[in-house]
Amino acid sequence: MTLSAQDVTLAGRLSGVSLSLRSGELTAICGPNGAGKSSLLACLAGLTAPEAGTVLLDDGKLAAIPGAMRARRIGYLPQSPQIAWDISVEVLVSLGRLPWPDAPSETARAAIEAALSAMDMGHLRHRPVSRLSGGERARTLMARVLATRPDWLLADEPLASLDLAHASGLIRCFRDQAKAGHGVVLVLHDLACAMNHADRVVVLDQGHIAADGPPHEALNEDVIARVWGVNGRWLGEPGFRALSLP
Repeated sequence: MTLSAQDVTLAGRLSGVSLSLRSGELTAICGPNGAGKSSLLACLAGLTAPEAGTVLLDDGKLAAIPGAMRARRIGYLPQSPQIAWDISVEVLVSLGRLPWPDAPSETARAAIEAALSAMDMGHLRHRPVSRLSGGERARTLMARVLATRPDWLLADEPLASLDLAHASGLIRCFRDQAKAGHGVVLVLHDLACAMNHADRVVVLDQGHIAADGPPHEALNEDVIARVWGVNGRWLGEPGFRALSLP
């Protein structure tokens, strides 16, 4: 399975971006503030229509796929998601099954339970979302995406409000999803996380792709100096790298 952007342009945000993402990989999209990362992710999710260019899911135009089918194929977690009603954790997670016609089935129940377990939210299933911490809300919203069981998982800064243990657990979850054959695309500001856990890194700068490849190439010290304007130095062994800044 592939998810592709072909010459995607959004005025002031993206300029002729082309890339083809592959299932079975964890791809990190990195770049400075305002580089176009969230805009690209929203285009890939089909939530923002590019002014020029095309987004393809496999060999078909994403915009031509009916909404319910698209929601089954692509799960999306925005950077600042909103919760409209003060419902319980379990009910919120169950909304991830709405694109499927199996809401009352054993398949749906299994998907919801697996998502709650993956995000360590089972013990809080009956708690109203208004009584959750920021990290708990983030995990609940991620569980809602997982409950859909989409082919593609797209998440914008999913680790931002999590403590170390839950951030580590979520990265393992993403890695497991990729190993199971799903496509995982994450917007990350944490370059060490991208270096240690991504299969591929796409670096955006001012709406253009500045680097694209394995983490050790796309996030080498020269790229960091050119794109972020800082002279960083990578320390440690592969898989446990840390970025030292002056």
